[in-house]
Amino acid sequence: MKRGIALLVIATILWGGNYICGRFLGPALPSTLLNTLRWAISTVILGGIMVANKKKPPIFSRWKELATLGFFGVFAFSTLNYWGLRLISASQAGMISAGIPVAILLFTPFVLKEHIRVRAWIGTVLSIFGVIVLLLGKHATSSPGSIFGDMVIVLSCFAWGLYTVLGKRFGVHMDPLTMTAGAAFYGTIFSAISCIGTVQPSMIHMSTNAWLAVLYVSTFASVGAYFLWNAGVKIVGAGKAAPYINLLPVWTVVFGLILLHEQVSWVSLAGGAVTIAGAILASMGGDGARQSRSHQVA
Repeated sequence: MKRGIALLVIATILWGGNYICGRFLGPALPSTLLNTLRWAISTVILGGIMVANKKKPPIFSRWKELATLGFFGVFAFSTLNYWGLRLISASQAGMISAGIPVAILLFTPFVLKEHIRVRAWIGTVLSIFGVIVLLLGKHATSSPGSIFGDMVIVLSCFAWGLYTVLGKRFGVHMDPLTMTAGAAFYGTIFSAISCIGTVQPSMIHMSTNAWLAVLYVSTFASVGAYFLWNAGVKIVGAGKAAPYINLLPVWTVVFGLILLHEQVSWVSLAGGAVTIAGAILASMGGDGARQSRSHQVA
């Protein structure tokens, strides 16, 4: 059990690093190009793993499902995340992303037709209130760009929520590795298409550290965290594993303060804490949402 918990915690640490690298890479690469590079590398790695396990991804036979997952979970979520991180701090983005479980919960009744308990809805309202407090915490010093960045991260939460519930729905016919590899393949294509006409050579300012950050988000924050999380879920169970995803915004704030020297107001921290508390309460009151969150791959 302790080994499983350790794997879950390490996975959230690696995902937290994705926000830090995304913020660091903001001036180096356009969001669409960064996402294309990240998932192109990840797709090659995941494809290699599938070949080693003698699995053949149903790229064509289930292209509608995989393309849908790739659009929302790989293209929309990641691109919006990196776009938002160009405008606001990693700490702020991480705390807003604590509302992801709420987005999952909101889509669950409509996509999965599952009943959500009253306690889960109370947690949802609490979490939304926390996000509002979090945003108001920096309202006085906010620029129009940073307010837009907040909204972009909120949209990324909805993209991930839809990806997660659709992943559970499609998961009846596919295992998590197959879905992730297929979604990465199509998501990379969508990301590459989005670069056409929007990326100019003058926008690229890569350094050695920037390439290392790209390598990190393509391996440790994608493939590595995915396997650690799923290994941990296998040991402790989906229900017990789900609350640990709430460590993600905590690590993001800690890393943002230490590595990027970001500053977070007490009001924003209080809002982040309320958001996390609401998300935990929501996960305790909705079995469907709790199981869906076991496939988290930021």
